[in-house]
Amino acid sequence: MKKLLRLSLVLVLPALILGSCKQSERSSSTGWKYNDSEWGGFEKLDYEGQKTGPNLVPIQGGTFMMGLTEEDVTFEWDNVPRRVTVSSFYMDETEVSNIDYREYLYWTKKTYQSYPAVWREALPDSLVWREELSFNEPFVETYFRHPSYDDYPVVGVSWKQAGKFAAWRTDRVNEMLLIERGILNPSPDQVDSDNFNTETYLAGQYQGNVRKNLKDLGSGGERSVRFEDGIMLPDYRLPTEAEWEYAALALQGNQATSQDELITDRRIYPWNGNTARYQKRNKQQGGMLANYKRGRGDYMGIAGKLNDKAHIPADVRSFLPNDFGLYNMAGNVSEWTADVYRPMTSTTLRDSENHDLNPYRGGEFMQKVLDENGVPVEKDSLGKIQMEPVSDDDVLGRENHKVANVKNYKDGDDEFVNYEYGIHTLINDKSRVIKGGSWADRLYWLSPGARRFKDEDKADRTIGFRCAMTRVGGPEGNEDTAGNKFKTKNKKVKRRYK
Repeated sequence: MKKLLRLSLVLVLPALILGSCKQSERSSSTGWKYNDSEWGGFEKLDYEGQKTGPNLVPIQGGTFMMGLTEEDVTFEWDNVPRRVTVSSFYMDETEVSNIDYREYLYWTKKTYQSYPAVWREALPDSLVWREELSFNEPFVETYFRHPSYDDYPVVGVSWKQAGKFAAWRTDRVNEMLLIERGILNPSPDQVDSDNFNTETYLAGQYQGNVRKNLKDLGSGGERSVRFEDGIMLPDYRLPTEAEWEYAALALQGNQATSQDELITDRRIYPWNGNTARYQKRNKQQGGMLANYKRGRGDYMGIAGKLNDKAHIPADVRSFLPNDFGLYNMAGNVSEWTADVYRPMTSTTLRDSENHDLNPYRGGEFMQKVLDENGVPVEKDSLGKIQMEPVSDDDVLGRENHKVANVKNYKDGDDEFVNYEYGIHTLINDKSRVIKGGSWADRLYWLSPGARRFKDEDKADRTIGFRCAMTRVGGPEGNEDTAGNKFKTKNKKVKRRYK
């Protein structure tokens, strides 16, 4: 009997491939069978969990004290400490490198043959290296293009350009996942609007070079992948300021024990101590922990004894990673975050408990453009789903939010303060938060709590970026469904239907 049982299991297992749960399982609501075409074909997946995308590191969320808790030497008072919670997410292990960005430019130029302006607009501004009284002209030609700098962080990229790179990366990774699943064949000859885009594929506006679609249990035929299949990943995007600061501090490295919620020491930098030198007694003792400007005119020390060994940005995997495994969360290049910059954001969030989970000052809420049947209209000439800003009329009657454009929410509205750009301030609706300090900054700016801003359509030789991704499901990993599970002595209640 045992041998027969084992044999029957071997025969049944192939039917459970492609993520479906046991065919005999029934709905706890209706009693109808899942994954059975005779019962309507409604599917319930035995979901395998979110894959970790290329170059991403899982960051387990939690609560922390966000803000500048050290001396505010600039007297900006723009990052008042307050306790917030950040959901689990993913962060790039490194800053986006020159070779990464050149791959993006190659694809853009190759694909948008009828729209060369798309490629031109994506080019980094190599002229950011020029200065009136400095001989940085060689970097104008070499830093982005020469193979010696392949693994150095890309600079000269604006906030807007960084966002478009992240969107492109989302589509290429999701296309790769469908190819690896055997659903699509590689299609390197995509042109203009006929290119893989995650949203257009899910909306049925792009088919691609199909190898084998999924079985449709409802119709008995085949179907393309749906969002509900959980195969494709969420968007690559810029991290919020809160996510970036939380990931940079990596305070899990100072957790007293795994049995409590105590952090032994707060950090000034992404490492322990009040110095940027390695303090453990070994061959590395005294070595610089980050790429920054130590003082006037000192970018890398003296010949024969260089300190950080980098006069400009360094390799994206240089220096020690922090306790989350992230490289260069201090120094090398400052990094764009998703947030609009406002000095009083921290005070607003501190006074409102509604904003202490995933705090973020965004821009405009967006929505898909739909036709009269509620279906997305035809994709645009670049193969993307058409989007439009949510209007204030669209949110009338809602209780969770009443404003569609939140750039100035409670910090810039006439009711509170009016920013007059170019008269009283350099802050405007284009101002975006940058974090982390760079190779050209003093040590103060390397503290994760320090914050500065720059217009979203401008670039700099000291600013790069890395991407983040939302974590779906339980905060501790794919085996976690959230919430504490307790063992009980009570016998399980049998379902009525079996």
